[in-house]
Amino acid sequence: MTARAPGALDLGKLFAARLHAARARPYLATALFALRPVESRQVPTMAVDRYWRCYVFPAFVDRTALEELAAVWVHEVAHLLRDHHGRGDRVARERGLTGPAERLRMNIAADCEINDDVYGDGLVCPEDAVTPQKLGVPAGWLMEDYLRHVRLGPPLDRLGWLDCGSGADGLERAWELGPDGAHGLSEQERDAVRFRVAQGIRGAPGSAPQSWRRWAEEVFHPPQPWRQLLGSTLRSAVCAPGAGEDYHQGRPARRSAGVPKVVLPSLRRRPPRVCVVVDTSGSVSDAELGSALLEVAAICRALGGRRDLVSVLSCDAAARTVQPLCRAEGIELTGGGGTDLRTGFARALRTRPDVVVVLTDGQTPWPEARPACRTVVGLFSRAGGSYDENDPDHRPDEPPAWARVVTIGSGPG
Repeated sequence: MTARAPGALDLGKLFAARLHAARARPYLATALFALRPVESRQVPTMAVDRYWRCYVFPAFVDRTALEELAAVWVHEVAHLLRDHHGRGDRVARERGLTGPAERLRMNIAADCEINDDVYGDGLVCPEDAVTPQKLGVPAGWLMEDYLRHVRLGPPLDRLGWLDCGSGADGLERAWELGPDGAHGLSEQERDAVRFRVAQGIRGAPGSAPQSWRRWAEEVFHPPQPWRQLLGSTLRSAVCAPGAGEDYHQGRPARRSAGVPKVVLPSLRRRPPRVCVVVDTSGSVSDAELGSALLEVAAICRALGGRRDLVSVLSCDAAARTVQPLCRAEGIELTGGGGTDLRTGFARALRTRPDVVVVLTDGQTPWPEARPACRTVVGLFSRAGGSYDENDPDHRPDEPPAWARVVTIGSGPG
């Protein structure tokens, strides 16, 4: 075995600590072994960049116990898995935060998000680790929440040495290798690592803390800006070819000149008509009905404020009267029984709309045949899923494939 040069990085100890970390947190093993160590004398301890390089100060490895070094491995890889660099960039833009001092605040806040549950069960907590308890704030928050409570000055002056790299706050350091340097992971490789870790956590959820299980769920099902999705889906439906188009003889077609004594109709586009079917069955809460009224108003705005083009239909097991939209607050939503939106579809199609928008919790039978017009389904989000108190194993039919589906109340609104 070749003797290690004085002052050189002890890779044997460093890799042994990583193996210990993987044994203590097996669901993070894929991410731990994806990190590429880079020897650096410009970092105080260990740090990461957004390209999954781990910069290591040799003297820090020499003076740190193996069990504590394993905890630092887990801490640094958690910054990358939780996208603290991307989130730090977004927060800096939104809140106008610039300069190294603001990035240090982000690093401290990101450390609090990680350190509130990362230690124990085989991982030793370093004495100088930043925790919510030391800052006097509750555990279980996210970096963005902790950032509002982190103010530089006593007693945080002693944390001036803290630097987990751009992987913790998004600000590139002069000692980092950058996007063109060696040993970095591509964006596709980074996403693949996150997905594999999330897959492992979801496969054995009992072995991971709640914060990691929540993170894994968001990796598999990222929150969507549902209001923008619903609006764009509706605009796409009403502007699609065929929506609001019909032949009209008010203006003859240009081809009429070639057919003497015959007036050919021209294809004209009129403003599209929208019928909104609101599920008012007993399984829909008052809050969801209130949300439905807000969406009706938003649909009207998407049509340029043309209330005369929007009609509203209440439906539980039976369809009610189609109401023209005067103002959203004046809509009377009646119902409360069982659900069968097939009757609502049938009643709505009698008004010959160009687009049908259905706002429902999904606990309903759906029409077997595709309607003659475009259909958008706004599905109320349920934390506990759909249910039937008379049949706990009940699983309602999914919305049909021919409908454009947007989950309402899932993620940013």
